[in-house]
This record gives sequence, C-alpha cells and structure tokens, in this order.
Amino acid sequence: MNPSPQQPQQPGSLPLARPGGAPVQAGGNMQQQPSQPGFGPASQPTLRPGAPLAQRPPLQQPLQQPIRPFQAAGAQGQMQQPAPGQPALGQPTLGQPALGQQQPVLQDQAGAGPAKTAARRTYPGMEQPQIQQQMPQPPVPLQPLQTQQFQQPSGFSPTNFASPTSLVPQFSPQQLQPTQQPPKPKPRSNPLASPGYAGMSMGMGMGMPMGMGMMVPPMPAPSPPAPALAPLPAYSAQNPNQLAGAFAGMSMAGMPATPITAVNIMQGPPQIDILSSPPAMPDLLSLSAAHTPTSNAHPSYKRSTLNAIPQTPALLNKSRIPFGLVITPYRQLLSNDEPVPVINAPQVVRCRRCRTYINPWITFVDQGARWKCNLCFLTNEVPAFFDWDADNRTRVDRLQRPELTHGVVEFVAPPQEYMVRPPQPVVILFVIDVTYGAVQSGMVAVAARAILDSLDSIPNSDNRTKLGFITVDSAIHFYNLGASLSDPQMMVVADLDETFIPIPYDLLVSLTESRSVIERFLERLPQMFQNTQQTMLALGKALKAAQKIIGPIGGKIAILQHTLPNLEEGTLKMREDPKALGTAKEAALLQPAIPFYKAFAVDCSPMQVSMDVFAFNGQYADIATLSGCAKFTGGSVHYYPGFTASRTEDAIKFANELGHLLSRPLGLEAVMRMRATKGIKMTAFHGNFFLRSTDLLSLPNVNPDNSYAIELALVDTLTTNIACFQTSLLHTSSNGERRIRVITLALPVTSSLSEIYSAADQIAIMALLDKKAVDRSLTSKIDDAREAVLYKLSEMIAVYKSALATGGSSAPVVLPENLKLLPVLVLGLIKNLAYRSSTTIPSDLRSYMLALHYVLSPELTMVNLYPRFWNIDMLLVDERIGLPGNDGQIVFPPLLNLSSEKLDRQGIYLLDNGLELFVWVGKTANPDLCNVLLGKPSPDAILTGKTTLPVIDHPLNSRFRNLVDKVREQRRLMGTIYPHVYLVREDGDPSLRMWFLSHLIEDRFEQLNSYPQFLSVLKDSVAKISV
Repeated sequence: MNPSPQQPQQPGSLPLARPGGAPVQAGGNMQQQPSQPGFGPASQPTLRPGAPLAQRPPLQQPLQQPIRPFQAAGAQGQMQQPAPGQPALGQPTLGQPALGQQQPVLQDQAGAGPAKTAARRTYPGMEQPQIQQQMPQPPVPLQPLQTQQFQQPSGFSPTNFASPTSLVPQFSPQQLQPTQQPPKPKPRSNPLASPGYAGMSMGMGMGMPMGMGMMVPPMPAPSPPAPALAPLPAYSAQNPNQLAGAFAGMSMAGMPATPITAVNIMQGPPQIDILSSPPAMPDLLSLSAAHTPTSNAHPSYKRSTLNAIPQTPALLNKSRIPFGLVITPYRQLLSNDEPVPVINAPQVVRCRRCRTYINPWITFVDQGARWKCNLCFLTNEVPAFFDWDADNRTRVDRLQRPELTHGVVEFVAPPQEYMVRPPQPVVILFVIDVTYGAVQSGMVAVAARAILDSLDSIPNSDNRTKLGFITVDSAIHFYNLGASLSDPQMMVVADLDETFIPIPYDLLVSLTESRSVIERFLERLPQMFQNTQQTMLALGKALKAAQKIIGPIGGKIAILQHTLPNLEEGTLKMREDPKALGTAKEAALLQPAIPFYKAFAVDCSPMQVSMDVFAFNGQYADIATLSGCAKFTGGSVHYYPGFTASRTEDAIKFANELGHLLSRPLGLEAVMRMRATKGIKMTAFHGNFFLRSTDLLSLPNVNPDNSYAIELALVDTLTTNIACFQTSLLHTSSNGERRIRVITLALPVTSSLSEIYSAADQIAIMALLDKKAVDRSLTSKIDDAREAVLYKLSEMIAVYKSALATGGSSAPVVLPENLKLLPVLVLGLIKNLAYRSSTTIPSDLRSYMLALHYVLSPELTMVNLYPRFWNIDMLLVDERIGLPGNDGQIVFPPLLNLSSEKLDRQGIYLLDNGLELFVWVGKTANPDLCNVLLGKPSPDAILTGKTTLPVIDHPLNSRFRNLVDKVREQRRLMGTIYPHVYLVREDGDPSLRMWFLSHLIEDRFEQLNSYPQFLSVLKDSVAKISV
C-alpha cells in the first residue's frame, strides 16, 4: 500500500498531522532577556446600603424571608444533542492528511493479517482500514475569531476562583461550539463616576476628601443568561471527509471565526466582574483521544499567556505579547476540587524518543495497535494492559484510562526505574532562636505549642517521619529524644570554632516511636530559656550543624529567627538607611549583604534539603539576605514584624501558619522538567528552585504554595495545528511513594494575529510580568521594573490598535475584551508594596513582598494586585450572602471597584488583599449593625487595629464571620497565609486609615496617579511607540 504523493502545503492552511520529527530539544540561554524602557439579587428600591436607620429592618428580629437559592445568570447554556447523521464540528479521524492534501488510497489485500483484524474495535482518531480516494481539498483561509465567553456559575464565591469545579463549564463531548454572543446592552451612565473618564460627568472633584459624604451607586443589574449552545451535527469516524467540512468555517481548531470587538479603555472605570472568570479557552475536546472535558489541565495547575500559539516566530514577535507558562504543579486541593487521579499500572507508558508521557492528546494509529506521540510524532507500541485486565481476565476500555481522559495525572513510579535509593521519609529539623529577644517576644513559647498541637497532623502514614530540634544563641544546643529515654537530654556545644555533632545518628528520631519524649520536650522548651540574657546568635554555625545532621537523608529545615545573626559565620549588620528608601540607593538594600546564605542553600539543594524561614525581628531582620535560604531550595519566607505573643492575634496567626506548613502534603526530593512541541523552547525560569540543567529544575521539597513561571520562545515554524506543553514532576509523596505528576496542556496553533490577541490570558500575562519584575528589581532597580511593565503594556496596546482594532480604532487606548483589565492590573502592580515608589516602605517589608510575589500563584497574585472589596451592608439586602449557595460555597456580595466613590459614611466594608483583611467602618455607620457585627454600640466605640471578631448569637454576625472564615480558609490553602483582621474607622487612626486607602488603587494616593490619570500617561506612552 503506497499512499499517493502529498500536495505542497498551501499558504494559510494548517495541517492536522505531520510525520515524526526530531526529539524536542528544550533549553538554551537561561538568562533573562532585557526588557524595554450589582450582580446577584436585584437591588430593592425601598432599601439600599447606606440608607437611614429608619428605613432599615429591625436587626433584633431574625430575617423572615426564606433563603432563596443563589442563581447567577447563565451558569451553563442549554445543551442540545446533535442531530443523527450530521457531522460534528472538529472531530478528526487520525491518519487523515492535512487540509489541502490528497487522501491516500488504501486497499484491502487478501490474506493480509489475521481474520479477526476486521472486527477489531476502532477508537476516535484511529486510522481506518478502508478509505475511499477523495479529491484534494482547497486550503482553508484563516478568519478572525471570537473567544468563548463563560457566565458566572451559580453560587460563585470571589474567593474560590481557583476551584476547578467552579470555573470550568462542564460540556459533553458533543456540545463543543457556542453560538455567537448577542450584543451586550449599553451600560447605564453612572452619575458618581470618577472624573477624568471620557464622556462622563465631572460631578465630584479629585480634591474632595476620600470617603466623605459619598454615596454608594446602585448595584448593577444581573447579567443576562448565556445563549444556548448551538447543536452540532453528528460526526462519523468512518467518513474522514467530514473533518474538512468541519474546519471550513474556522481558522483555529475549536474556535468560531467571528471578529473580535475592541474595548475603549478610556471610557469608564474597569469592569472588575470578570477578574474571577476563567480564561477564554479554545474548545479542542474533539481532537483529544477520549473527548473528555478534563483532557486539558485546569488553569489552576497551568496557565499559558497565549491560548492560541503563533505559527511563526515573526508572528510572535509582531504580537509583542510575552509568551510563557505559569505552573502551580503541587497546589493544595480546595474543598470542592476533584483529587488528581493516581495510576498504578504495570508500566509507565512514555515515548521512546522524547520521553513524553502518554496523555489525552496522543493519537492511535494502525487500528489502535500503536500511538503517535503528540510532541515528536514517533509511533510507539500500545501496551497490552490498555485493553486487557490480566488480573480479572477481562477486556477494558482504554478510553476510560485516566492518562487518556485527564490533563493532570499522577503515576506511581516503578522503583527500579525512578529511584536510586529508598524513598525519602518526611524529615523536619527545627532550628529555633532562643536569645533574649526571641524568648521575651513569646515566639519560642508559641512555636513550641504550635508544633506540639501539629504532631497528629504531620504526614506520617508510613510511620517513617523523623523530627529533630536545635536551639541556638551564643551556643548550639542539641537534643537527644530517643525512644528509650524517659526525659529529653540537652547537649551544649559552646566551642563554635570547631563545631561537632555529639551524636550524629540519634538526633533525628521517629515521630511514632519517640512521640512521648518529643511531647515532654516541647512542653518544657519555653521554661528552659525563660531567664536567658543572651543577645548573641550564631545562626550560621547552627545551620551548618543542621546540614550535617539532615544531609545524609534530606528533608526540611525550619528556621525560626528573631535576633539578627551577630556571631561567627553568617553575621549580619543593621544596614537600614531611611534616607535611601525611595531612591536609587535602595537597590543596594534589596541585595544580600553577604553570600553565605545563598552559598549554603546551593550546597543544600543536591542533598535534597529545603529551608523555610520564619523571621520575627521588629526592627531589622535583613530579609533580603535570609530569603536566599528559601529561594534556592524551594522553600518559603514568612515575616512577622513587631511580633508579640501577648497580642492574641499575633500568636494565632503564627500558630496557624506554622501548623499548616507542617501538616500540608509535601513532595520530596523532586525534579521538574518541561517538554513542548518541536519548535518551542524554554528561555528562562522564575521561582524558588535550583536550575540543574537547561530544562531541569531541582526542588528538594515541592511547596504546594509555590508557582513557577517559564518563558518560552519560538525557534522554528510550527507545522501542527496543536501545540502541546507537558510538565513532569518526579517526587516522593508524603506517604513514601515515588510518583510522577504529569500536567499536559494542548493549545491551537494559528497564523492570525487577531486570534492571538483574542485568546490571550490577562491573568497569566500579569503573573509572568510580576515575576519578571521581581527579577528586574533585584538585578537592576525598582524603577526599571515599573518602566519595563508599563512599556510592555504600551507595546501590546499599540500593536492591537494599529493592526486589529476596528470598532474603536480612533480611541487612544483600546484592547480586546479579554485583555481590558490589563491597565488596571498594571496600575495595581505599580502601586503594590513590592514596587511602589515611596520613602516610607522599610527594606525588610519590600524584600518580603518581592520574595512573596516570586512564588505566588496567579490567582493569589491577582488578589494582591487588585484586592477584593465588598459592601457588608449587603447582608441586609440579600439574605443569601454569607450562607452556602446551591454548590455549597459561601455566597459573597458583589465586588466593588477600588475607589473611594464606593465608600459611604453610613456603610461597613470588607477588603481582602490576600495577606490582610480590613473592615472599614463609616463615621455614621448603623449603630445596631456595629453592635451585631463588631460587638460595639456605635462606631465611636470601636477600637481600631488588629482584632478578633466577636461571636454573637445573631444571624447577621454568623453570616459576616462566614465571609471572613471563607477568605481565611482560601488563603491558608492557597498560600499558607492566615490574614489578620484590621478594624479601620473613617475618623480613626490616620496611619491605619491611609494604609486602607492605599489599596483603593483607582484613586490618587500620595504622588501616585489615579486610574484616569494613569490612562492619560498610558495614552502618551502608546503614542510614542511605532509598530
């Protein structure tokens, strides 16, 4: 059987498959490239937030109205099944040549193969044994596209945006393509809109004091329901001709060819309701092996800045959009998340050439006997266990296997292939500062109690977990906690010149066997040093000793430090200079003072030792230097300025965060590798890790909170219609199993600049720019980082306006609908504590924020750049707020723009920046509401600052605390963060009030521009760029 010769590829046509090529060679220069300079319930007319007390319902009576289920408009469209006999759009038959090529003629040959071959089961995408010769198909011209818009799911909570089940619409494989969206209703004018927007009233001047006498505008009306998805014709796998017709009206697989609409950013405030929406993803389910909605990795695991990949390097350069991935490979599951499927198969199936793991985007060929790699296109044998269960001696459906139905899976690795030593147990060695300042602050006592309370939750399912303790001041104290002892034994090494380990093999003890001794030690620890007068800290020597103890096994070193190290190796000096803050000299304060801690971390990484730093010094902790311990070992930094255990809120925060860090699941002795379709290579990596080779990241511990950004580049023209990205994380789980987590993402390839812009992900773009800005701040200056981000935004606007904008091309600042929040997010980055130009931000706080932004997930990054802002008075308007909705998630009030125009003197508001929670109380807030929510009879009686919310037997109090508790739960799971609650009165502490108002980024603050002023600056910047 000889196929007919292929016709030459026509311009503008995208082949559906291509022959096998060379293996993917990922790598190259790892250096950073230089940058250039009121939904919900309808509002009630008789009762609104901020109304006088006489118009409000009595708070003493419980709400009489029944609780209505919260139904957001358009969670899913109405689905219709395809009509029989009609072709389904975009469902291919593998083995079909590219569009514009001739079909090969296949003829049956007598006696070829066993007789039962003809009855062999076929799979979607399998080459068919009989295909009639067809006429060559003309090339399909590429058309612009309109991205698929998803409506907000029912009961959606602003804090659960990382939840897969709340973000991804669940479609059956037949329901693949939406109809065109109806035109949106023209927005109503807002008489209280901020001045400076084109076409809006100048009713309120910028000079008016913020929050004084401003009324809350009416809540927006509910969004219209999403249009029903059009039924798709049925597709027969026996007729490959239908595929050409299915793609005839499309320029990119799975995406409709409808022009996109430009949005004039200068008109009105940003529409923040889409911040929690999922990215517009092309529908490629028909091209996957099993046609399941979980074939692609959920955005909470992996996001691409471009959800339509440029076909050529020139097209990527023309778009000016940064190309990269943001990966959170080991994120902790939220309450409504599905667990990652675990596959314990006789063999881990991989491509023989490029070592890609089998995934939903491979194709079966040779009647299902072989599979074609979706990265290098080599064909490989399908193992027998895919179709036959040897244990039960029954046939199985291969298309039900998790590796073919899920974009995120975890393989149990065979020991003989994926390990050179027994799996590492969970090992935690605590290095605790016991100097005078640490003891007096209460840090030692709280740490001991938190560890004691966490012993039951530390991962120990295999009974192999080991713990150890070192305390340090001017001497190093080791502890023998052997199971044979009745009481712990302390061994003091005061000679720091030649530090030695007294009993090197007995200082790490089994948590199971030595549990009682460990408990007695932790109970006595606070009293051991309660009378100490030591102010010297030999932290460097203690870390070297810890390395000798834990190095042969690997594990985690938890550093609890209060006093600045001032003895022997690792000595640091006070170098804070208030005069340098906000100037060019500040860059030196953000650099490590000495190379000791970075070099120590680099030495620990090959030993599979990770470090987490808890810093408590209220004066100066030199976070810029100490954070190097975590940066190069995959660890994390936690900062508690001014910590005092006598303040209950401080003790609770530290205990919660330390307890969660000890109890969460861990990936041990891990390496992570990224693979991509031929023609795509990795150029730079950002995050806490040690780069072992051009595409291999060493992670002694896989921190569930940490995300990693990978910059990508096109080095060759892509010849496939789909580009695939696969991340593999080889690690040891907390229960001692060697596992491989595989995260696969498939995206369409296009030659249309319009489709590239309409499928870009603004959240992934900002997350990547944020991590690049951290690198620029540390290698150059913070000013350069701000200018680089602003210039990149200006470039994208200039390109889009010049090449693509149709409806609003005369507007100075235009972007597509899916990127319309980029300007306000860039403004949020410029005003963030990590990058803000200010003379009042301490270098420790700025260094901590930079270290945090380097590892935050995209979802948590967005909360910190653009905080969530709610009107708590809505508890009176909608009885569903603060209670679980139909999906079991807490219902939140509508999000408000970050502007003082939303503040009402009679209102109470809640603001979440991802790290802290603020409750703003207006000057004339309802006294009854203050009493019910905050336990005070009037606003004047409220004490400002850190607080613990009172528990009052009233439905409104319970619903309010539900909101706060839900936010805290999300932050704990997503970032090991337990936010403080700060009470802020409109006429209260001026510094606290200004701290709250600094989060209202759409207003002018200090010398920083308001949003309208920023758009004016952006307009001038765009005008200077020629594309």
